[in-house]
Amino acid sequence: MRHTFHLKTLAVAVATLSVASVASAAGLDRSGQDITAFLQDGTYAEAVYTYIDADVTGTEKVNTEKKIGDIAESYDFFRYGVKADINETFSVGVLYDEPFGAAADYSGDNNFVDANGEGTNVEVRTESITGIIGAKFGENKNFQVYGGPVAQRVQADVKLRGQAYSIADGYSTHINADQDYGWLAGVAYSKPEIALKAALTYRSEIEHNAQASESYPNAAIFSLPTNSVDSIEITTPKSVNFDFQTGINATTLATAKVRWVPWSDFAITPSSYNGVSQALAASPFGAGIPAEGLDLVSYDDDQWQVELGLAKRLAPALAVSGTVGWDSGAGNPVTSLGPTEGYYSAGLGAKYNVTENWAISAGGKYLWLGDAEGQIPSKTVVSDFESNDGFVLGVKISYQAQ
Repeated sequence: MRHTFHLKTLAVAVATLSVASVASAAGLDRSGQDITAFLQDGTYAEAVYTYIDADVTGTEKVNTEKKIGDIAESYDFFRYGVKADINETFSVGVLYDEPFGAAADYSGDNNFVDANGEGTNVEVRTESITGIIGAKFGENKNFQVYGGPVAQRVQADVKLRGQAYSIADGYSTHINADQDYGWLAGVAYSKPEIALKAALTYRSEIEHNAQASESYPNAAIFSLPTNSVDSIEITTPKSVNFDFQTGINATTLATAKVRWVPWSDFAITPSSYNGVSQALAASPFGAGIPAEGLDLVSYDDDQWQVELGLAKRLAPALAVSGTVGWDSGAGNPVTSLGPTEGYYSAGLGAKYNVTENWAISAGGKYLWLGDAEGQIPSKTVVSDFESNDGFVLGVKISYQAQ
């Protein structure tokens, strides 16, 4: 006999694409740092695969108005989660995701490609493992507090090429992989008889101290080393997530997600890049460059994300879901290494219970990417990106026993 959806478990149907962020979201946000696997009832496990492809094209504004072909590289990633109840009070879980990243590559005939045909390129990847322990309390165990450690690994490669970057044309940096630690804490409330769940989760910032190998050919103009290896501090941002669901009737569930990330506090500042910019600021050609030099990557605004959804049971073993979403972006103009300002999204998904415990979910989202002006670290606007879009595809296999 096929397993019938209980109202309190309908949330699983809308979790197919709970990856609320994409490469074109604010800052470097990707996975949305979802923890809903830990909030499921009973013993629960999931494996989620997500594929994202965006079309980001524009026009340069460096002496010419040449067209810039698609710079957004498609990418995919996985998310895993396992959760179990020790007893009626305590629960434990382990989550894996890839929370932050970037993937952009310029090509063609424009001022982001050098005379040798090599284009500007950026790749940033992170991985996180989170351990969580939760304790329920209250007369009916409706409340839960939870928290635990987070291990995070980050690495990056950046190449700046072409006349758009002026003196920084030819600059490259490789930031070695570094692992460091932070923490997570949250509080949740549930009322199973109406399928209500609400959770507020805080993740700490994580400070990394990595080794950066830099190559800066034009540093020789200021009698500075053209190649160097030095430490670099990168602090991935803290965040706050709010997850909410409630039953509307016996077969329909409403959901909401809100996320805040203070990207305005984030910066990547390699020492050689910063040192050359300080030397340039002190020269007759450094008008507008601050004496403390420039960051390689930084953002002006904080990020807000909102996603609303509905899930509907159509048959005892089948449910469908729909979502709409909005991402504020992290300012405009924004770095030329990721020139979009947030997005609007619409998605559809479905979940089918294969057995009493096993289910498969799949779905997709369409993204309307926000228009943005691309700027180099000196804050000079060098490009304009308009009318871009993208899509997200996802599949999830899940197990649940209560």
